[in-house]
Amino acid sequence: MRLLDEQYTQTPFYGVKRMTAWLQRQGEGVNEKRVRRLLRKMGLMAIYPGPKTSQSAPGHRIYPYLLREVPITRPDVVWSTDITYIRLAHGFGYLVAIMDWFSRYVLAWRLSNSLETYFCLEALEEALEYSHPAIFNTDQGAQFTSLEFTSRLERQGVQISMDGRGRALDNVFVERLWRSVKWEEVYTHDYQTMQEAWHGLHRYFAFYNRERPHQALGYLTPAEVYFQQQRSVL
Repeated sequence: MRLLDEQYTQTPFYGVKRMTAWLQRQGEGVNEKRVRRLLRKMGLMAIYPGPKTSQSAPGHRIYPYLLREVPITRPDVVWSTDITYIRLAHGFGYLVAIMDWFSRYVLAWRLSNSLETYFCLEALEEALEYSHPAIFNTDQGAQFTSLEFTSRLERQGVQISMDGRGRALDNVFVERLWRSVKWEEVYTHDYQTMQEAWHGLHRYFAFYNRERPHQALGYLTPAEVYFQQQRSVL
Protein backbone atom coordinates (compact mmCIF):
# COMPACT_ATOMS: atom_id res chain seq x y z
CA MET A 1 0.00 0.00 0.00
CA ARG A 2 2.91 2.36 0.65
CA LEU A 3 4.28 1.66 -2.83
CA LEU A 4 0.83 2.10 -4.38
CA ASP A 5 0.36 5.42 -2.61
CA GLU A 6 3.68 6.83 -3.82
CA GLN A 7 3.30 5.57 -7.37
CA TYR A 8 -0.28 6.77 -7.67
CA THR A 9 0.76 10.26 -6.56
CA GLN A 10 3.49 10.24 -9.23
CA THR A 11 1.42 8.60 -12.01
CA PRO A 12 -2.31 9.00 -11.19
CA PHE A 13 -3.20 7.90 -14.74
CA TYR A 14 -2.11 4.31 -14.06
CA GLY A 15 -5.03 1.90 -14.02
CA VAL A 16 -5.15 -1.48 -12.27
CA LYS A 17 -3.38 -3.38 -15.05
CA ARG A 18 -0.49 -0.94 -15.37
CA MET A 19 -0.15 -0.55 -11.59
CA THR A 20 -0.04 -4.34 -11.22
CA ALA A 21 2.68 -4.61 -13.85
CA TRP A 22 4.67 -1.84 -12.15
CA LEU A 23 4.48 -3.56 -8.76
CA GLN A 24 5.53 -6.86 -10.28
CA ARG A 25 8.58 -5.14 -11.77
CA GLN A 26 9.45 -4.02 -8.21
CA GLY A 27 9.45 -7.68 -7.15
CA GLU A 28 6.01 -7.68 -5.51
CA GLY A 29 4.01 -10.89 -5.97
CA VAL A 30 0.61 -9.31 -6.61
CA ASN A 31 -2.19 -9.88 -9.10
CA GLU A 32 -4.81 -7.52 -10.49
CA LYS A 33 -7.47 -8.64 -8.03
CA ARG A 34 -5.32 -7.69 -5.04
CA VAL A 35 -4.23 -4.36 -6.54
CA ARG A 36 -7.85 -3.46 -7.33
CA ARG A 37 -8.90 -4.31 -3.76
CA LEU A 38 -6.08 -2.24 -2.20
CA LEU A 39 -6.70 0.76 -4.44
CA ARG A 40 -10.38 0.67 -3.55
CA LYS A 41 -9.52 0.37 0.16
CA MET A 42 -7.25 3.41 -0.14
CA GLY A 43 -9.81 5.42 -2.07
CA LEU A 44 -7.57 5.79 -5.13
CA MET A 45 -8.63 5.75 -8.77
CA ALA A 46 -7.01 6.42 -12.12
CA ILE A 47 -7.80 9.80 -13.69
CA TYR A 48 -9.86 8.47 -16.56
CA PRO A 49 -13.40 7.06 -16.75
CA GLY A 50 -13.67 3.49 -15.57
CA PRO A 51 -16.14 1.15 -13.86
CA LYS A 52 -16.89 1.30 -10.11
CA THR A 53 -14.33 3.99 -9.33
CA SER A 54 -16.59 6.06 -7.06
CA GLN A 55 -18.37 4.28 -4.24
CA SER A 56 -21.73 6.00 -3.92
CA ALA A 57 -24.34 4.61 -1.56
CA PRO A 58 -27.58 3.03 -2.84
CA GLY A 59 -30.47 5.46 -2.67
CA HIS A 60 -28.33 8.58 -2.39
CA ARG A 61 -29.15 11.37 -4.83
CA ILE A 62 -26.50 12.13 -7.47
CA TYR A 63 -26.33 15.77 -8.56
CA PRO A 64 -25.26 16.98 -12.04
CA TYR A 65 -21.81 18.43 -12.76
CA LEU A 66 -22.23 22.24 -12.93
CA LEU A 67 -18.74 23.58 -13.58
CA ARG A 68 -18.40 23.44 -17.36
CA GLU A 69 -17.76 26.98 -18.65
CA VAL A 70 -18.43 28.55 -15.23
CA PRO A 71 -16.26 31.70 -14.88
CA ILE A 72 -14.36 31.60 -11.59
CA THR A 73 -13.23 35.17 -11.08
CA ARG A 74 -13.24 35.53 -7.29
CA PRO A 75 -13.24 33.48 -4.09
CA ASP A 76 -16.37 31.63 -2.96
CA VAL A 77 -17.67 30.91 -6.44
CA VAL A 78 -16.64 27.23 -6.24
CA TRP A 79 -15.46 25.14 -3.32
CA SER A 80 -14.57 21.48 -3.68
CA THR A 81 -13.63 18.57 -1.46
CA ASP A 82 -12.08 15.13 -1.64
CA ILE A 83 -10.66 12.37 0.56
CA THR A 84 -7.17 10.88 0.30
CA TYR A 85 -5.21 8.11 2.02
CA ILE A 86 -2.52 9.03 4.58
CA ARG A 87 -0.04 6.28 5.38
CA LEU A 88 1.18 5.55 8.89
CA ALA A 89 3.91 3.22 10.11
CA HIS A 90 1.31 0.62 11.07
CA GLY A 91 -1.90 1.38 9.21
CA PHE A 92 -3.40 4.38 7.52
CA GLY A 93 -5.84 7.24 7.93
CA TYR A 94 -8.08 9.32 5.70
CA LEU A 95 -7.73 13.05 5.08
CA VAL A 96 -10.53 15.29 3.83
CA ALA A 97 -9.98 18.90 2.77
CA ILE A 98 -12.24 21.67 1.47
CA MET A 99 -10.65 24.13 -0.96
CA ASP A 100 -11.67 27.39 -2.61
CA TRP A 101 -10.97 26.98 -6.33
CA PHE A 102 -10.06 30.59 -7.13
CA SER A 103 -7.46 31.08 -4.40
CA ARG A 104 -6.54 27.41 -3.69
CA TYR A 105 -7.09 28.29 -0.01
CA VAL A 106 -7.75 25.23 2.20
CA LEU A 107 -10.72 26.31 4.28
CA ALA A 108 -10.87 23.22 6.50
CA TRP A 109 -9.51 19.69 6.86
CA ARG A 110 -9.98 16.66 9.08
CA LEU A 111 -8.12 13.38 9.64
CA SER A 112 -9.96 10.15 10.47
CA ASN A 113 -9.19 6.46 10.93
CA SER A 114 -12.38 5.50 9.06
CA LEU A 115 -14.49 6.64 6.12
CA GLU A 116 -17.53 7.49 8.23
CA THR A 117 -19.36 10.66 7.15
CA TYR A 118 -18.86 12.54 10.43
CA PHE A 119 -15.32 13.84 9.74
CA CYS A 120 -16.42 15.28 6.38
CA LEU A 121 -19.34 17.02 8.11
CA GLU A 122 -16.98 18.48 10.71
CA ALA A 123 -14.78 19.92 7.95
CA LEU A 124 -17.84 21.34 6.19
CA GLU A 125 -19.09 23.05 9.35
CA GLU A 126 -15.69 24.65 9.91
CA ALA A 127 -15.49 25.85 6.30
CA LEU A 128 -18.95 27.40 6.47
CA GLU A 129 -17.77 29.54 9.38
CA TYR A 130 -15.66 31.48 6.83
CA SER A 131 -18.30 32.02 4.20
CA HIS A 132 -20.24 29.88 1.73
CA PRO A 133 -19.76 29.23 -1.99
CA ALA A 134 -22.17 29.57 -4.88
CA ILE A 135 -21.31 25.98 -5.94
CA PHE A 136 -19.85 23.10 -3.95
CA ASN A 137 -18.26 20.32 -6.04
CA THR A 138 -17.62 16.77 -4.84
CA ASP A 139 -17.23 13.28 -6.19
CA GLN A 140 -20.00 10.69 -5.88
CA GLY A 141 -18.63 9.09 -2.70
CA ALA A 142 -21.08 8.01 -0.01
CA GLN A 143 -19.83 10.69 2.42
CA PHE A 144 -20.70 13.53 0.04
CA THR A 145 -23.94 12.11 -1.34
CA SER A 146 -25.27 11.45 2.17
CA LEU A 147 -28.39 13.35 3.18
CA GLU A 148 -26.55 14.87 6.16
CA PHE A 149 -23.92 16.43 3.89
CA THR A 150 -26.13 17.56 1.00
CA SER A 151 -28.91 18.94 3.21
CA ARG A 152 -26.39 21.09 5.10
CA LEU A 153 -25.33 22.71 1.82
CA GLU A 154 -28.90 23.12 0.60
CA ARG A 155 -29.91 24.86 3.84
CA GLN A 156 -27.14 27.36 3.11
CA GLY A 157 -28.48 27.95 -0.42
CA VAL A 158 -25.44 26.34 -2.06
CA GLN A 159 -25.74 24.60 -5.44
CA ILE A 160 -24.31 21.06 -5.38
CA SER A 161 -22.17 19.78 -8.25
CA MET A 162 -20.83 16.24 -8.55
CA ASP A 163 -18.06 14.85 -10.75
CA GLY A 164 -18.85 12.35 -13.45
CA ARG A 165 -18.22 8.80 -12.25
CA GLY A 166 -14.49 8.08 -12.36
CA ARG A 167 -13.55 11.59 -13.53
CA ALA A 168 -10.94 12.74 -11.02
CA LEU A 169 -9.95 15.62 -13.32
CA ASP A 170 -13.33 17.24 -12.62
CA ASN A 171 -11.80 18.01 -9.21
CA VAL A 172 -8.33 18.78 -10.51
CA PHE A 173 -7.37 21.48 -7.99
CA VAL A 174 -7.84 19.14 -5.02
CA GLU A 175 -5.94 16.42 -6.88
CA ARG A 176 -3.04 18.86 -7.21
CA LEU A 177 -3.32 19.69 -3.50
CA TRP A 178 -2.98 16.00 -2.64
CA ARG A 179 0.17 15.77 -4.73
CA SER A 180 1.69 18.69 -2.80
CA VAL A 181 0.62 17.30 0.58
CA LYS A 182 2.07 13.87 -0.19
CA TRP A 183 5.41 14.91 -1.68
CA GLU A 184 6.09 17.94 0.51
CA GLU A 185 4.86 16.57 3.86
CA VAL A 186 3.71 12.95 4.11
CA TYR A 187 6.58 11.27 2.22
CA THR A 188 9.22 13.34 4.02
CA HIS A 189 8.01 12.18 7.44
CA ASP A 190 7.44 8.72 8.81
CA TYR A 191 4.25 9.17 10.81
CA GLN A 192 4.02 6.54 13.53
CA THR A 193 0.57 7.44 14.84
CA MET A 194 -2.55 9.40 13.91
CA GLN A 195 -1.50 12.05 16.43
CA GLU A 196 1.84 12.54 14.66
CA ALA A 197 0.03 12.73 11.32
CA TRP A 198 -2.38 15.35 12.69
CA HIS A 199 0.45 17.54 13.98
CA GLY A 200 2.37 17.21 10.72
CA LEU A 201 -0.64 18.06 8.58
CA HIS A 202 -1.62 20.94 10.87
CA ARG A 203 1.84 22.42 10.38
CA TYR A 204 1.77 21.78 6.63
CA PHE A 205 -1.63 23.36 5.93
CA ALA A 206 -0.64 26.49 7.86
CA PHE A 207 2.48 26.66 5.68
CA TYR A 208 0.53 25.88 2.48
CA ASN A 209 -2.09 28.57 3.08
CA ARG A 210 0.04 31.39 4.45
CA GLU A 211 3.68 30.92 3.42
CA ARG A 212 3.96 28.78 0.28
CA PRO A 213 3.94 30.96 -2.91
CA HIS A 214 1.74 29.50 -5.65
CA GLN A 215 2.84 29.87 -9.26
CA ALA A 216 -0.73 29.98 -10.60
CA LEU A 217 -1.47 32.85 -8.18
CA GLY A 218 1.41 35.02 -9.38
CA TYR A 219 3.51 33.71 -6.48
CA LEU A 220 1.10 35.00 -3.87
CA THR A 221 -0.07 32.67 -1.13
CA PRO A 222 -3.60 31.21 -1.08
CA ALA A 223 -4.42 33.22 2.06
CA GLU A 224 -3.32 36.48 0.44
CA VAL A 225 -5.53 35.87 -2.58
CA TYR A 226 -8.53 34.53 -0.66
CA PHE A 227 -8.74 37.30 1.94
CA GLN A 228 -7.66 40.18 -0.30
CA GLN A 229 -10.20 39.28 -2.96
CA GLN A 230 -12.90 38.76 -0.31
CA ARG A 231 -12.30 42.27 1.04
CA SER A 232 -12.40 43.79 -2.47
CA VAL A 233 -15.76 42.12 -3.14
CA LEU A 234 -17.17 43.38 0.16
